[in-house]
Amino acid sequence: MSHSTGIETNGVEQIPDDQRDASPLDLFRLIFGGANTFATAVLGSFPVLFGLSFQAGVWAILLGVGVGALILAPMGLFGALNGTNNAVSSGAHFGVHGRIVGSFLSLLTAVAFFSLSVWSSGDALVGGAKRLAGLPETDLTLGLAYGLFAVLVLVVCIFGFRFMLWVNKIAVWASSLLFLLGIVAFAGPFDAGYAGSVNLGQAGFWAAFVGAAILAMSNPVSFGAFLGDWSRYIPRETPKARIMLAVIAAQGATLIPFLFGLCTATLVATQAPDYIAANNYVGGLLAVAPSWFFLPVCLIAVIGGMSTGTTALYGTGLDMSSVFPRLLSRAGATLLIGVLAIGFIFVGRFTFNLVQSVSTFAVLIITCTSPWMVIMILGLITRRGFYHADDLQVFTRGQRGGHYWFQHGWNWRGMGAWLPSAAVGLCFVNLPGQFVGPLGDLAGGIDLSLPVTLGLAGVLYLLLLNLFPEPAGVYGPQGPRWVRCKSTAHTPVTTAEMA
Repeated sequence: MSHSTGIETNGVEQIPDDQRDASPLDLFRLIFGGANTFATAVLGSFPVLFGLSFQAGVWAILLGVGVGALILAPMGLFGALNGTNNAVSSGAHFGVHGRIVGSFLSLLTAVAFFSLSVWSSGDALVGGAKRLAGLPETDLTLGLAYGLFAVLVLVVCIFGFRFMLWVNKIAVWASSLLFLLGIVAFAGPFDAGYAGSVNLGQAGFWAAFVGAAILAMSNPVSFGAFLGDWSRYIPRETPKARIMLAVIAAQGATLIPFLFGLCTATLVATQAPDYIAANNYVGGLLAVAPSWFFLPVCLIAVIGGMSTGTTALYGTGLDMSSVFPRLLSRAGATLLIGVLAIGFIFVGRFTFNLVQSVSTFAVLIITCTSPWMVIMILGLITRRGFYHADDLQVFTRGQRGGHYWFQHGWNWRGMGAWLPSAAVGLCFVNLPGQFVGPLGDLAGGIDLSLPVTLGLAGVLYLLLLNLFPEPAGVYGPQGPRWVRCKSTAHTPVTTAEMA
């Protein structure tokens, strides 16, 4: 097999320096490829679904994507620094056992966004085939479409990083060109003056605006746990600024599918309002699209479904193989989680309201993941980017001790900041008709979950680091930034006794 198509054998152990030949451009392709899909276009349609005007929708998307990109950018550094994924790297701040939190958060995030991608892509493919060839839209045809995507995604993920990179080299540019072709398809009837039903100064405007911005922000934030999966192949000496710029540029590029979704949603709202009332953006898009654009829609569905699915499931396979290193290889874990995710898609699609289920699930997960990211970023800053990469692998190797052993493998400074901030953030979630936390109505219907959870996590973590200083050994020769430390010898690494 070729270098790009052989099955990857690397798990979460450090990638050797001689195998780390990826570039920030490769990172850009993988991030953008994972977001350049119908799933992102669906997120772009939400401002219209919430009743906002086209102009207000643009500002909501720009705000959400911009803030999310700034939070996400530093998460791309851990892989290059430590040669492993972000969940394992989080052991430096949560303890080598506490890093399990990151693994399960990334698992849940992957299942949610993989489901959203496969659902939207499958529906688009079947809907296009119905208009083009008269294929009936039945549970059987939908199930076959979902199954096709799922199998293709699993194959790509099992072959691993370099095959993913090869697929995304094609997917990024192909999907972008097809989305841009949509400008030609919809330019005639598009009206930039679309007014919406809720305007500035009216009751409910700010609730709708903030809600749309948070959903846009959820897209970049959802990548936080996965960036290390791909950046671990970037050489350690690569300038940090180049890595972060690649992340920010990739999120800026997602404005293509975001604005495609927003623009076409205004057309659906004016030409096929019943679809908007039913929250069926994909169906409405196919109803108003010119006949010649059906084939491009199907191509976007296939290419985009594979891109998003692979970026989600690949990271999940890595995480689960690291949690159960003696039981599962990376490929085996990917296959297992893929089968479980497929089951979730079929049960959600044919038994429950998949749209509401996935959107609620995604928002709740993002509310829990974002404070974890803040703690990681502040930890990176206070440690001045210094890590004992070998000590991060203690849990995976079945060992004990090392600089990140803290209290029996748990660092209660990181855990003590994450748990309350995530819990309080969930209380402020406001998804009308789906999930409203006990404090969700405190701001007149405005969802404050993300600003509250992000701010609280940052304050609590820095406070705990100063009240309960960490050992000096974790900070390296230059010492800590912003916080105190204590002179305590670290526990030597030993082999754990088998149970």
